[in-house]
Amino acid sequence: MSKKVRIGIDVGGTFTDAVAIDNDTYEVIAKLKIPTTHEEGVAQGIVNIIQKLLKENNIAPEDVNFIAHGTTQATNALLEGDVAQVGIIGMGTGMDVRTAKKETAVEQIELAPNKFLTAKHTFIDSAKLNNEEIEKAIHQFVAEDCQVIVASEAYSVDDPENELQVIQKAQEQKLYATGGHEISQLYGLKMRTRTAVVNASLIPKMMQTADMTETAVLNTKIQSGLMIMRCDGGVMSINEVRQRPILTMLSGLAAGVAGALMYEKVSDGIFFEVGGTSVDISVIKNGKVMIKYAQVGGHKTYLRSLDVRTLAVAGGSMIRAKDGRIIDVGPRSAHIAGLEYECFTESENLQEPTIAFVSPKTGDPNEYLIIRGNTGKEYSYTLAGAANFLGYVPQDDYAQGNQESNRIAWEVLGEYLGSSAEAAAKAVVQLAVEKLVPVINELMDEYELDPSFITLVGGGGSGAIVVPALAEHFGYKWKLAKNAPYISTIGVALAMVREQIERSITNPTEQDIKHIRAEVIEKIVQSGANEETVEVNIEIDTQRNIVRAVATGATELRQKNLGAAEVTEEDLKGIACEAIGVEPANIAHIAKVGRWNLLDGVTIKKKFIFKSKQNNVCVIDREGVVRFKRSNAFYLTFKKSQTDSEFLSFVDDHTIYSDANATIPKVFLFYKEKMLDLTGMQTIEQLSSIMDVETENLKQEDEIIAVAYK
Repeated sequence: MSKKVRIGIDVGGTFTDAVAIDNDTYEVIAKLKIPTTHEEGVAQGIVNIIQKLLKENNIAPEDVNFIAHGTTQATNALLEGDVAQVGIIGMGTGMDVRTAKKETAVEQIELAPNKFLTAKHTFIDSAKLNNEEIEKAIHQFVAEDCQVIVASEAYSVDDPENELQVIQKAQEQKLYATGGHEISQLYGLKMRTRTAVVNASLIPKMMQTADMTETAVLNTKIQSGLMIMRCDGGVMSINEVRQRPILTMLSGLAAGVAGALMYEKVSDGIFFEVGGTSVDISVIKNGKVMIKYAQVGGHKTYLRSLDVRTLAVAGGSMIRAKDGRIIDVGPRSAHIAGLEYECFTESENLQEPTIAFVSPKTGDPNEYLIIRGNTGKEYSYTLAGAANFLGYVPQDDYAQGNQESNRIAWEVLGEYLGSSAEAAAKAVVQLAVEKLVPVINELMDEYELDPSFITLVGGGGSGAIVVPALAEHFGYKWKLAKNAPYISTIGVALAMVREQIERSITNPTEQDIKHIRAEVIEKIVQSGANEETVEVNIEIDTQRNIVRAVATGATELRQKNLGAAEVTEEDLKGIACEAIGVEPANIAHIAKVGRWNLLDGVTIKKKFIFKSKQNNVCVIDREGVVRFKRSNAFYLTFKKSQTDSEFLSFVDDHTIYSDANATIPKVFLFYKEKMLDLTGMQTIEQLSSIMDVETENLKQEDEIIAVAYK
């Protein structure tokens, strides 16, 4: 039987990368990099790279059982203001008319300097809505060059009938159309409309790309349907892209973290994807990527995506000098200036060198340093050169430069500045680190990361240029991801199908939860997941009255864990020791259930003559990733048949009772492959009803670990 293969493709602005991965072992079989085809279109580049990958590695098209690609097209369209004109038909009736009229009129969104997303707006009272009114509004929009119609009505999440009527009429006129309820199920008409408008503005361009890409893949004779990367680290079918292209925004960034998580076994860390022009920084906590509502042009949307911070500090960042001293690193990169790096040329190109200055773009200060050899060819001084000179870049790393030419360049610069080459390189790296420090501090605070436990992880071609120096500054642990230059592409190839639904519900009942759960399963199956692989997580945000159902699944039955050996008892204690700061001798391995290991490190706290015992609880999965850690937490291992007796009395023991109410503890459950977060539950009834739904397929004798804290 021939080997099954997963293919990931990542289309970047400069290069298109592809990897082939063994479906069983997840080993990388092949990697390929070709220039992105801008002239013939992205689809042609995808065909070229697939054919090259299959041919060079003797892979038959029928052996490809998963193919996905990450695209920066939606992000680029928004950054460049290359979007369609949108017409909004706002609706509402009765007392809601005034606010609905105001909230469906979306303000101009500045996407880039002097590039705006503008939307035309009209309003129809829902009580007077008829086909004639709708057609009149649509004809008006067509006359104003609108390509996409957005239907947005107050409370359409409860009843989308009027939005659907508008969509149907627009489609009959051969126009693209979408409704607020299709993008988000949350109340908040203004934000829902805004999200729908951003989505709509991308539809024409993404439709064209989706059609061409789908045809391109079919022409390679690969049978498995093409999947597209989403901004939350999952994938969806190409059909979903046609409906909701906004979900592909920032998807390239999500892919890199997804790849790192599959390979690197990071519990808590900060991930840096470093290219030639910029660095994307994101957070991993308890082995999961941190996600939040994305902003477009400074305006919040209902798009939940990877929380990523982007800075113009990267391998190709140019160096600025003035009055005989180094004053800045970036923001311009060598690519922008059309120059090669000083550290990647041959030493013969730097004979009889002289220092000169350039303005990379019109209007830039003439302060960017270059070196010119006797052939007249010019090379840019870069952050990559400085990091290589100081020995931060490991042997055989993708970013390792030519030591001899780099030495010549930096000695010349040191002499020019009246210092040593080392002092010049240190000044450059220090400036780069100073730009990153505030962002790292902000992320550490926001996500309450433990400085003694986190790891900085470098990905992308220039990970080694930034991460080792930054880790040295903070005194943090660091590592470079395996296959770092291809980490995004690997993330695409290994991604799971993902879907989510959010609803505004106050005090959700068991029926509400069952309903949203069934709905998200139906949706993820439509997106290409095999129903038997689907897992659903229900989150309840009581502060904002939101119920969120997140589903993940695979396109075919497969084990989600990599083929790595399970961690040993000794390893587990070592990992727990790092996570909770307790000596291995004081750590007990309490239980192993499914993929989960429960460990407890007891510490004795002394205060005056009193001693108190403190539990430091840690849950580690079979791959050695810490998925939960907390001091002053309590735990219980029980069989499903003991839920009503043992488990409920455990919750009761840790409930705080007052005259007004009972405050139940925060609870997590671990069983089989699942980690169930019940921390949003406010009452024991809510907690029990979700638990019943989630564990209904467990046998009575199946074991469960419960961890609770106040």
